[in-house]
Amino acid sequence: MAGARRADAGRFRPPPRRRGGITALSLAYMLCLSLLLGWYGPGWLVQLNKPSIPIPLANTGIQSAAADSLAADFGFCHRGGGTNCVVDGDTFWFRGEKIRIADIDTPETHGPACATEGALGARATQRLQALMNAGRFSLKSGDRDSDRYGRALRIVTRGGQSIGEQLVAEGLARPWDGRRHPWC
Repeated sequence: MAGARRADAGRFRPPPRRRGGITALSLAYMLCLSLLLGWYGPGWLVQLNKPSIPIPLANTGIQSAAADSLAADFGFCHRGGGTNCVVDGDTFWFRGEKIRIADIDTPETHGPACATEGALGARATQRLQALMNAGRFSLKSGDRDSDRYGRALRIVTRGGQSIGEQLVAEGLARPWDGRRHPWC
């Protein structure tokens, strides 16, 4: 018997089982859950933050940052319809509606008259996309509800400041005076 104990002494013995600790199986479950939340979680949060009510429009007055209640993740779209995407420097799709920024005019990107207009139009388009993705915003009705192409005419604001005016200040747009002027 003593010889059996000595022979047993050199063998590997698993540590005694503890109760209440993290097992390999529970660790695997937690890892899978973390991966799923990391992969799908941001999309779920975006869906939770989207209001299910129509787009609110303010008709008068300066709005505060607290009034900015609209947001989306804007990509780029060209000519065709879209959900939340920027077409050019003064036109974008938001929740399936094509919107023309009412207080500015930007260079054309689709059929520019010269290379200078095309390059400036591309910069205005990229800047508008960055501004639309920079945080919550509001849409304000202007003098008319839509233009001759059926686009909704809106003034886009953030914290009471016009995003169109910001594009004008950056040299990427000019104030809309009712008609287009050449950029070349």
